[in-house]
Formats: sequence, structure tokens, C-alpha cells
Amino acid sequence: MRLKLLLLYVVCIGPLAAQNLQTADELYATGNYTKAIEAYKNSEDVASVLDKIAKAYIAIGNYEEGANYYQKAIEENPDDSLLKYDYAKLLSRTKSYDTANNLFRNLIKKDSLNPNYHYELGLVLQKQNDTLAQGSFLKTFKLDETHQKAIFKIAKQLIIKRNFKEAHVFLDKGLENYANNVELISLKAHAYYYQDYFTHAVVWFNKLIDLGEVSEFIHEKLSLSYAQNSDYEDAIYHRKQALKYNPFDANAIYVIGTYYQRLSDFEKAQEYIASSLELKDVSLSQEYQTLGTILNRQKKYEAAIKAFQKALSEDPSNVMVEFFLLRTKDEFYADIDAKIAMYEKYLSKNKKSMFVAYAEKRLKALKEEKFLQED
Repeated sequence: MRLKLLLLYVVCIGPLAAQNLQTADELYATGNYTKAIEAYKNSEDVASVLDKIAKAYIAIGNYEEGANYYQKAIEENPDDSLLKYDYAKLLSRTKSYDTANNLFRNLIKKDSLNPNYHYELGLVLQKQNDTLAQGSFLKTFKLDETHQKAIFKIAKQLIIKRNFKEAHVFLDKGLENYANNVELISLKAHAYYYQDYFTHAVVWFNKLIDLGEVSEFIHEKLSLSYAQNSDYEDAIYHRKQALKYNPFDANAIYVIGTYYQRLSDFEKAQEYIASSLELKDVSLSQEYQTLGTILNRQKKYEAAIKAFQKALSEDPSNVMVEFFLLRTKDEFYADIDAKIAMYEKYLSKNKKSMFVAYAEKRLKALKEEKFLQED
């Protein structure tokens, strides 16, 4: 009789337990994690789903409970490497680096040919500022030459150390297997940029944009690269794109003005540099000097004089600006006596200036011109 009752229990309860577990799995799969946790805890064999409970807790951001259930799962299954691997990754994520370090090292002792064990250990070592991290990433690559994340870590460190040649070798290897890896393409662009290979940098930064990777940083570096190759129209376009992320970036606005200056579009140059000056609250001597030079090129001497005077007020020791102001007044003023007086005052004040020879020559010419006018 008892045997019949036992068999009846197994027949009835067994399918019900399986059904409950299936329901819990469906709740988890559809993102209903809290109800999934309740269902797993109410299952007949909780010990078999401790890892699932842990993952559900992690999914809702309760990492402490997730860690607790991983520990329980490992106690139930001390030889389960996957449980230890997932638990170690969680420890790394929650900054328990020492414990994670030990767990990954133990996993490596058990299976030294698993590339991801070495990679995850490398991440932990990196967070611990341990120089052995690069060695772990290199071991990962040796075990799996297609490991994109390890290649990124290795190449990035090589670029930081300015070992560009070796960095390109790793990057090219990674891109052979995944040509559209934006992280590797970004490193490739940066490497060329820091090598001053601006033509190559342009190609790789543009690849990022083609793949939908747009940012202030990418447009800024593209602009600078184009400018280095004297492609000022493209440089202006990308600097303006970068400006959309930070419309009040006075430095960017000023740079655009200098690019227009290179294109001899002095009105646009004036517009942008003047706008940048309005936004700046630091010493603007250099910026006003540039604005004055641009105004001079347009023969707007009165406005140029004001710009140079502002430059001098910002930095009275700027001998270049002082001379530019003198020359602009020379062009603007008609009174020859006033011009002579200006040059005499300049020479008495700036006896060691690099512009003394020119000032003396110009003063002599003005005096001769006055003499001829008097005759």
C-alpha cells in the first residue's frame, strides 16, 4: 500500500514540480525577475536553482544577494567551474578585487588553457593597478588570437607607451576577424593621430562616422587632422559638427576663425574670432592680436587699432602687438607729423625691440616725405 502511495506521489507531484520550475524559467526569460525569484525559492529542489536565483538578483541590481546565492550554489557544487567563474566576475564587478583575483587564479590552475580566465584576471589586475595585467591579456591572445577584447586592451596599452608599430600589428590582427570593431578602429585612428600621420588618421576617424559612431571628440580630432593637411574646408565642417555638442566652446569658435583666415575669408574669420572673444574671460591678447591682423587684411584699420589696443590692455608686455598697433596707425592716420611722433616715441621706448631697424627705416622715410611736401 505504501509503495502504491509513493508511486502516486511521484506521478502527481513530479510533473507539478517540473511545471513550477518551467514557470520560473519563463518568468526569468521574460524579465519578470522578482516573481522568478519567488518561484525558484518555492520549487521542490531549491538547491538545483541557486545559480538561477543569483542571476535573477543580479538582474534587478541586488548584487549582495546575488553573491550570497552564488556562494550557496558553490557550496552545493564545489567542483562547478562555471559557477565559480560567474561568481568571480560578479566579485570583480562589485570591486571585491582580492577575492576575485584568487578565484580566477584557482580557475586558471584548474584549466590554464581557458582564454577568458586569463582575460578576466587581467581586468581585475588592471583595476588593482598591477602591471601584470598586460601579461594576462597577452596570454589570452596567445590562447585565442581572435579575442577582440584582449586585443583592445593590449593595443591600448601599447599606444599609451607610444609603441605604435606593435600596436598596429595587434589591431590589424583583430580587424582581420572583425573589420567593423569600432573600438579597434578608434584605437587605429588614435594611433595614427598621435603618430602625426594625419592622412591615415582621417581615413580611420571617417570609418567610425560611417559606422554611426559620432561624437564631439571624433569630429574635433577629424578637424585637427584635416587642418594639419591644410584641408581647411573639411576642418571647418568637422569643427562645426563638434561645436554642436558644446555651442559655447570659445576655443573651438576661435579655431574656426583661424581656419577661415587661412582660406582668406576674412569676414567669416572676423565673425568667429569676435564671437570667441565675447565668450572668454581669460587673457585675450593673442586672440585680439589675431583679430586685429584679420581686420588689417580687410583694410579695416580703425577696427584693427581697437583690437590691438585691447590686446595690449590684456598683455602690456606683448611687443608684437605694440608694433602691429604702430603699423596700423601708420596706415590709418593721414597726418605725417602724427606718424613721425609715433615712431619717435616707439623708438625711444623700445630700443631693444626686434622691430627697431624697421621703425628707424620707416621714420627716415616719413621725414623725407615731409621734407618733400614742405618743398
